Amino acid sequence: MNYIGIDLGTSSVKLVLMDTAGHIIANVSKSYPIDYPKAGWSEQNPYDWYDACMEGMKELLDGQDESTVSGISFGGQMHGLVILDKNDEVIRPAILWNDGRTTKQCEYLNEVIGRDKLSEYTANIAFAGFTAPKILWVKENEPDNFAKIDKIMLPKDYIAYRLTGVHCTDVSDASGMLLFDVKNRRWSRQMLDICGVTEAQMPRIFESSECVGTVKKDIADELGIGSEVIVAAGAGDNAAAAVGTGTVGDGHCNVSLGTSGTIFISSKEFGVDSNNALHSFAHADGKYHLMGCILSAASANGWWMDKILGTNDYAGEQSQITDDDLGNNNVYFLPYLMGERSPHNDEFARGTFTGMTMDTERKDMTQAVLEGVAFAIRDCFEVAKSLGIRVESTRMCGGGAKSELWCKIMANVLGIPVELLESEEGPAMGAAMLAMVAAGEYNCVEDASNALVKVRKTIRPDEKIIERYEDKYNKFRCIYPAMKNVFRTINE
Repeated sequence: MNYIGIDLGTSSVKLVLMDTAGHIIANVSKSYPIDYPKAGWSEQNPYDWYDACMEGMKELLDGQDESTVSGISFGGQMHGLVILDKNDEVIRPAILWNDGRTTKQCEYLNEVIGRDKLSEYTANIAFAGFTAPKILWVKENEPDNFAKIDKIMLPKDYIAYRLTGVHCTDVSDASGMLLFDVKNRRWSRQMLDICGVTEAQMPRIFESSECVGTVKKDIADELGIGSEVIVAAGAGDNAAAAVGTGTVGDGHCNVSLGTSGTIFISSKEFGVDSNNALHSFAHADGKYHLMGCILSAASANGWWMDKILGTNDYAGEQSQITDDDLGNNNVYFLPYLMGERSPHNDEFARGTFTGMTMDTERKDMTQAVLEGVAFAIRDCFEVAKSLGIRVESTRMCGGGAKSELWCKIMANVLGIPVELLESEEGPAMGAAMLAMVAAGEYNCVEDASNALVKVRKTIRPDEKIIERYEDKYNKFRCIYPAMKNVFRTINE
C-alpha cells in the first residue's frame, strides 16, 4: 500500500507518495503567495493552502493506482493562527509563524503574567511567532473578528479539517501555541482564560500517529481514492522532519536548514530549559523534545543569492569556497533578517555584515552567510550542552542540507559528525510514516523510523577547522550583545 505525506510549508506545499518500504514513488511541489501587509507582518490565505494541496494530490496520483492509497498525513508550518466562524469559514488571513506584530502582547505575557507562570502552564514563554500572542492581538485590534471565532486552528490542521470534517490538532503542533500543557499533553485552562477563549473553541488533541478520521466521500471522489483512506493527525514541521530523519527516541539530534533553522533533540523524558531559550515540546513519537529555532536559515542564503547577488547559481557561488577558507574568513553575518527567536527572543534583531575591508570579496560574503546561520544554530546547541545534554552526531534536512559545503561548515562549527540521508524529503516523508503507523503498518513511530530512514554519507569534522571555528564563534558571540540596543533604536 502507499501513503501520502503533505508538508505544508511557508512558501509551498510539498507532497510525496511513498510505499511501505520507504521508496518515494512520486513527489510534487505547489507554491502559494505570502502577503506582507506591513513591515514585519506575514499572512497567508488558508484557501490557497487547500487549493494547492488538492491540486498537488491530483498531480501526485496522476498515472498511479489510486486504489493503493491507504493513508494521508501532514507536517506543517507551526504557530500560524487560523480562525474559523460558526460556519467554518476563514475569518481573516492566517497570521504566520514569522510575523512580528505581537511585541506588545508578548511583553504582557512575559512581564505581567510572568515567565515563571507561562513556563509552569505550558513549559515555554511567549515568543512573537507563537499563537497565543496572536490571539491577544486579534482580541485587542480586531474585536469584531475575535467575537466571530468558533474554532482556532493551526495551518496543517485546517487541511485535515477540510479532508475529514474533524477539528483536530496533534500534540507537537499544539505545543507551539503557548496554549498547551506540554507535560500533561492537554490544553492549559489557565492560558485559555488569559487569552479569553474556551476549550470548546480549540480543536481536539491527538497523538501525531493517531487516526483522526477518513477522507470525506466528496473529497475522495474528487481525488479518485477510497473514502476509507485514513487521515492521521500529523505533526508540526520540525517534529515531522525529525520522524523523517529518524530523530526519535532518546538523545538524537536533527538540524533543519529550511526557511527557518532548527536544532531538534529528542528525549524520552519531559524537561524544560530554566531560561526558556529552547522550546520544550511534545514529540510526534509520543515522547518529548527540546528545540532551538532561528527564524532565517536557508531563507537568509536565498535572500543573499536572489535579492542581493541576483543569481540562482547557488552551487556556483559556493564552489569558490575551499576547505582552507573555512574558519579563515574575517567577515561575520548575523542572520536575523526576521528578528530572532532562539536563544535571544528579540523581534528587533536585524541582519548585519561586520568585518568587511577593502580586500573583501563576493565569496567572503557568501561564506559569511552560511557561517552566520551555523553560528546561530551553535548558539542553541550551547544551551542544550549547558543542560548536560550530550549530542554525539546530528542528521540534516531542509533545502540547505543539499549543500555539502554548508553541511561541512555545520559539522565543524558544532564539532560533531553530520549524517546525510538517502531521502531528503524531511517533513513530507515523516508525515507519510505517521500515516503508516496510524494504518497499522508499523507498531510505533520509532519502529517506522528505524526501518525506513537510511544514512548515505557521514561528514566528519576536521580538528584544524574546528579550532579555527572555535575562535570565530567566540568573536561572533560578541556581535549581538554589542548591537542589541542599536537594533531597538533603529526600529523605534
